[in-house]
Amino acid sequence: MKRPDLKVKIKSLQLRSPLILCSGTAGFGLELKPYLDFKYVGALITKTITLDKREGNPPPRIAEAPSGVINSIGLENPGLWGFLTQWPEIKKLPTEIIISIYGEDKREYELIFKEFNKIKEVKAVEVNLSCPNLRKKIVSQDKKKSFSLVRYLRKLTKKILIVKLSPEVSDIVEIAKSVLKAGADVLSLTNTFSALKIDIDKRKPFLGNIFGGLSGPAIKPLVLYRVYKVYQALRCPIIASGGVLNYKDALEFILAGAVGIGLGTANLIEPDSAEIIFKDLLSYMKKNKISSLKTLVGNGCE
Repeated sequence: MKRPDLKVKIKSLQLRSPLILCSGTAGFGLELKPYLDFKYVGALITKTITLDKREGNPPPRIAEAPSGVINSIGLENPGLWGFLTQWPEIKKLPTEIIISIYGEDKREYELIFKEFNKIKEVKAVEVNLSCPNLRKKIVSQDKKKSFSLVRYLRKLTKKILIVKLSPEVSDIVEIAKSVLKAGADVLSLTNTFSALKIDIDKRKPFLGNIFGGLSGPAIKPLVLYRVYKVYQALRCPIIASGGVLNYKDALEFILAGAVGIGLGTANLIEPDSAEIIFKDLLSYMKKNKISSLKTLVGNGCE
């Protein structure tokens, strides 16, 4: 048989690989150039961009946890204008670039979208409605607020609108249904889980911001459950991320309904993890005589 096809389509976004580098774990991609062949990467989601520059949360900002890490970066980034000065180099990366954004209010979102709408190379924007370490109410934990904001954002752009949701809600299907109805094209499932680590010698929280977001293998079964539930109920495009370290993890998410697979903690462990997972997926498909990855999406939901 001919070489299996790992291309995927997320709405109108054509990706040569289902593997996507998650926001916050690969910077703006330039840092990984010496370590990763981007031909194995479908897309890079940039670290979240805010209107103004942010220094982030006080250190320490990352801690090891059983089967994962807790981070409390706090959306540290150079701000919209700082990012735009780097854009000429970032756009040279041989992969699709998805911009992750966050605004404090509608005015900030308007200014951010105004600039990104001008960049034709950017075909999709991910709106981060679920950062767990900003010490404020997470928008995507409220169905009405999520609907209202996404409906407003939908009017600001014609680009593919990806909405990143929090896993910490009583019914993620209801939240997902709400943002899709408001105009979201794709769901990003999910952000990290709120977590805590205590320094037993200092007898106080380890992280400077007290709380952080848990990622890594520890959360994979929890996110997989949520992806399965949302896909089974809504059959919508999903980018799934949560503890994917190898091709078997990626396949579980694909079978649960994900069309795109986000790599987060994996990038911190092995910067070339996308290449390793891509090649292993290819071998699996050859062995099992599967011609196209698209035929596997949601097959575990039957």
